[in-house]
Amino acid sequence: MEELHKGHRDRLRKRMLEKGLDHFEKHEVLELLLFHAVPRRDTNELAHRLINTFGSFSGVLDAPYEELLKVKGMGPTAAALLKMTPQILRVYLCDQTERGCILDSSLKLGRFLVDRYVGCRVERTYLLCLDNTGRLMACRMLSEGSLEQVPVIPRQVAEEAMRTGATAVVLAHNHPNGFALPSSQDIQLTKHLYLALRGIGITLADHIIVSKGDDFYSMADAGVLPVRE
Repeated sequence: MEELHKGHRDRLRKRMLEKGLDHFEKHEVLELLLFHAVPRRDTNELAHRLINTFGSFSGVLDAPYEELLKVKGMGPTAAALLKMTPQILRVYLCDQTERGCILDSSLKLGRFLVDRYVGCRVERTYLLCLDNTGRLMACRMLSEGSLEQVPVIPRQVAEEAMRTGATAVVLAHNHPNGFALPSSQDIQLTKHLYLALRGIGITLADHIIVSKGDDFYSMADAGVLPVRE
């Protein structure tokens, strides 16, 4: 039986290396991933069990660590690997898109920021520091927690901007369990921050809200902020 499993694993790996994952079923992708955490056991049944439990491939990767451990056949190593996978993707996407990119439109900003929230289940606030051409100079995470719980302080934003020599900044946060629409607190914060930064010669170019998936909302496009020149 062990030789049968080994042959199956070798065939699946070879198929992936030769043709990629585009023609794999979702359970096969999960099965292939589990090879690295479950060395001497058939992972096909476990992959099906996980998808049946959480409803989809993405549901498995988004599931809490503690819930993954409740599935028969799962152990700490396999659960940790599944939790790490979306985060590895986020690091890859962020690294790939940060290299001297120009973010001079809300569309470019939205696409850039969506990658930073892949697999993120908590609310995070980022600050993008830009030069006068829209070139990214720095991307900093300011806080973790809702804007009501962890207020964004204008001085903190100004210090980050001045440290990088930025002339404009973009604030971003996510709604991991809701829609990409601003709350009244989001709008109030945006207007307050815009006025505070304008007083020291720094432009708040936009405030982007990202929801689960690839949806985003631009405060500048909505008219909360002056239209970018």
